[in-house]
Amino acid sequence: MNTPSLDLVEFIETQILPQYQQFDRAHNMEHVTRVIRSSLQLAQQTGADTDMVYTIAAYHDLGLTGPRAIHHITSGKILLADARLKRWFSPEQLRMMKEAVEDHRASASRAPRSIYGKIVAEADRDLEPTNVIRRTIQFGLANYAELDREGHWKRLLQHLDEKYSTRGYIHLWISGSQNERWLAELRQLIAHPSELRPIFEKLYDDETKLT
Repeated sequence: MNTPSLDLVEFIETQILPQYQQFDRAHNMEHVTRVIRSSLQLAQQTGADTDMVYTIAAYHDLGLTGPRAIHHITSGKILLADARLKRWFSPEQLRMMKEAVEDHRASASRAPRSIYGKIVAEADRDLEPTNVIRRTIQFGLANYAELDREGHWKRLLQHLDEKYSTRGYIHLWISGSQNERWLAELRQLIAHPSELRPIFEKLYDDETKLT
């Protein structure tokens, strides 16, 4: 696998990635590291520029410092405004990277504008069912402290239905991916809440022990 430039990696790891320590557990260092790893794997598969893919993944959620609803737009602005990136990328590359960051959000109604947007959108969707359920619980605990266990269960059901069910808004842009297989498994759980509930109970207990 091709790897990013060493000086770019040093910059990203020391100046950019530490910013994720301020975000909730669903969008922390573990999350961005996974998105980077998945993005680099997809770059190898598609032939995309490794440095661009790596940087897009690193910047994709920095906009969470502001309103969540527009974090993808804010993240793109942060990337484009970072003059330090001119050391590695041309203005045209930076524009494409900004658009890719903007296009990563799962609720986007249109396809990403380039392969780079498709890569980060796909990498951001870790659809392994247990991870999806855990991240939903983590976000709920961080943002809906007033809910009790049953409230978080109902919120989980609503979120999974709205986003991941057969009528949900999620889109996958790279066919034949592991995410396609995981999404099919997740949809089976959504359709059978009695099978989903024990998974929720275990993960909820795990996460509440940490809060």
